[in-house]
Amino acid sequence: MGMKISMNVVKLKEELRAAADVLSKATRPAAQAGAQIIYDRAKQLAPVSKNSHMFNIEGRSYGPFKPGTLRDSIYQAFSKDNSFKDVSTYHVSWNADKAPYGYAVEFGTSKAPSKSFIARAVKETRSQVRAAIKAAFIEEVNKK
Repeated sequence: MGMKISMNVVKLKEELRAAADVLSKATRPAAQAGAQIIYDRAKQLAPVSKNSHMFNIEGRSYGPFKPGTLRDSIYQAFSKDNSFKDVSTYHVSWNADKAPYGYAVEFGTSKAPSKSFIARAVKETRSQVRAAIKAAFIEEVNKK
C-alpha cells in the first residue's frame, strides 16, 4: 500500500517570492521610523547660541551665523548608495554648507570641547529606535 503526495512547487515559489518582496519593501519605512527618532533628538540636543556668532578656523572667520543655524541644518535623508533590496539606510547629520562649524561642535577642537548632538542622539535613543523599527516593520508587513 502506498501514498502519493503531490505539491505545486511553482506556486509555492511564487508565494515565497511575494512574501520576500513584502518583507523587503517594509525595510524603508521601518528605517525611516528609527531615523525620525534620532533626528528629533539631535535637533533637541543641538546647541543654540543666544546671539549671532562667528566661527574661526585656521585663521579664517566665518559668519555671522544666526542662533539655531546648526539645529536648523540637521537633516535626515534616505541613502540610495548605502541601501539595497533588504537594507534601507538613512543618514542623520547636519548640512555642512549651512553650518560649517557643525564638525567642531560635534567632535570638538583643540580649543573647545565637543558638544555632541548626533552621536549622543544615537546613543540616547537606541532602545526607542529599535522598538520603532520593529513596530513599523510589523505594521508594513501586515498591511493589506
